[in-house]
Amino acid sequence: MTATTALPEPGTAAPPAPPPPAGGSLTRALLRDRTAVISTGFLLLLCLLALCAPLVSQLTGNGPYTFDSAALDSHLGGVPHGALGGISAEHPLGVEPQNGRDILARVLYGARVSLTIALSSTVLTGCLGVVLGMTAGYFKGWVDQVVSRLMDFLMSFPALIFMIAILSSVPSGNRSVLLVAVISLFGWPYFARVIRAQTMTLAGREFVEAAHASGARSAAVLFREILPNLRSSVIVMVTLAVPGYIGTEAGLSFLGVGVSPPTPSWGQMISTSVSWYAVDPMFFVIPGALLFSTVLSLTVLGDRLRAVTDAQGAR
Repeated sequence: MTATTALPEPGTAAPPAPPPPAGGSLTRALLRDRTAVISTGFLLLLCLLALCAPLVSQLTGNGPYTFDSAALDSHLGGVPHGALGGISAEHPLGVEPQNGRDILARVLYGARVSLTIALSSTVLTGCLGVVLGMTAGYFKGWVDQVVSRLMDFLMSFPALIFMIAILSSVPSGNRSVLLVAVISLFGWPYFARVIRAQTMTLAGREFVEAAHASGARSAAVLFREILPNLRSSVIVMVTLAVPGYIGTEAGLSFLGVGVSPPTPSWGQMISTSVSWYAVDPMFFVIPGALLFSTVLSLTVLGDRLRAVTDAQGAR
């Protein structure tokens, strides 16, 4: 005879699900990791400066669309005065060639645009991926077949090429909203595939069977029993998705199908600076360094989160 697990009678309280890793222990583990602390500190500083971009512009007296012809040398074709791209007390990071717009104001407002698009895309992608992945993994059968075939269909496309094609063919409109929609369209299957596999594993666990036996509805089982046990995976995937979406937005803007001028974005600034890097390298270096540092910090933080959650899960 094989041993069976006793289930509670209908109407009785179901035993609680095994608790996910405690947030406090996760935070303490990250605080002991110097690399994670440095990455987090840089990201918090960047977000603070991006949120305070209007205040910084008021303090410096330079907005993202303000032209300063006095900072340019008209005899040299509009190259900024000075050896470092016009860096001065009035323009701490210099000015753009030909138009004299302040680079500090442009990169801070560009950070707002790039981070907003990346975070919005991550939220929408995460919600779609988690809900559809849990639904497919929990109900199985024809529901799983429909969701899985849709995932396979979208993942079979070369996403970047189709993003360029779609964004090139639609009216300009609100480019930020279009970017979020297109990135999310091709991004959610990667979330959903991981969540689906983990949900299939959790659906056969004792605490889920006990919830069924106690009369819990499917929605309650999904969002009260299964979802809390996916928290660590979702956090890690979100942290690793944000840098990818920042890079995607920058790449699309660099190719001219992303954020439209004069709205600043890092990819657009890098694209504009390519023809000037020989005479004004700072115009290229500053947005490029910010983009690199942000993506690196987010990637490192996501990697550390994954290592910590894997270590806690192995205990």
